[in-house]
Amino acid sequence: MSDWLEHSVLVEVNAPVELSWELWSDLEQMPRWMKWIESVKVLEEDPDLSRWKLASGGFEFTWLSRITKLVDHQLIQWEAVDGLPNRGGIRFYDHKDTSAVKLTVAYSIPSLIGKLMDNLFLGRIVEGTLKADLQRFQTYVDKVQQEKGQPAD
Repeated sequence: MSDWLEHSVLVEVNAPVELSWELWSDLEQMPRWMKWIESVKVLEEDPDLSRWKLASGGFEFTWLSRITKLVDHQLIQWEAVDGLPNRGGIRFYDHKDTSAVKLTVAYSIPSLIGKLMDNLFLGRIVEGTLKADLQRFQTYVDKVQQEKGQPAD
């Protein structure tokens, strides 16, 4: 038996929602700002499917993920269809010249181990990593704006 553990983090991005959306929805670029994600490959035969590889501290996990809901400039939801059990969503909020990005990730681990590990340290590690990932995303957006000649606020 397993439990689903869920973590959410939010970051304000100094860019319009259109740019935040454009950069995040290019899934293969995700390793640029997500520390544990080594690679993402969107499948040519079905662009709603992507192969993910997570690598950290000598551990390596892969999974095939399917986009389950997509609303332009607002929401991308996914769930793993094989490999590491996970699901989540990234939500975009339009604040005119800026945007907010909220990432929610859920993963399944064995019940007894899960509750203990989440309470002790796992939850803090995952949330800290996700928060750092979103801060790197914000830095990446700023860099892209500078390269395009658009000022970052």
